[in-house]
Amino acid sequence: MKLELALSEIQTIESEQKELTPEIKALLRKKISEIESFVASQDQIEIPLKHYFSKGVYAREITIPAGSIIVGKIHKHTNLNMLIKGEITIISVDGAKRMKAPCTIVSSPGVKRLAYAHEETVWTTIHGTDETDLEKIEETFIAKDYSEVVGISAQDLKLLEGV
Repeated sequence: MKLELALSEIQTIESEQKELTPEIKALLRKKISEIESFVASQDQIEIPLKHYFSKGVYAREITIPAGSIIVGKIHKHTNLNMLIKGEITIISVDGAKRMKAPCTIVSSPGVKRLAYAHEETVWTTIHGTDETDLEKIEETFIAKDYSEVVGISAQDLKLLEGV
């Protein structure tokens, strides 16, 4: 698989669509999963991770080296994300967007993001919880597959079979 080709296909899908239909979203999810498989087969880099806890809040912060491609996990619920430092392109079913810090976004449920860091980037994801056990937090907020996501219909799940 050629990474550049897959990224180009995703950008073509995005640029040709004014509205992302369930079929297009399923295709985007499939392409992101294909890229994730390719990236996983390559030499891996260290992504520093920090955890922060406050009353009712858990924050997970990563520092992504410039030139890195990463693929995130599937989130079950909406969550708050802050781009603290750097410049990054994010591709997901919410669209493709190049962002420069500082920036804050709210992610939709079922989002799995593909990211390319143009510069060293610091990204923080925030979840509302009093839990401090990282395994329990992951179980609560991260989906193993799309069937665990709140708001994905049976029709959308059928489109996602094999993704």
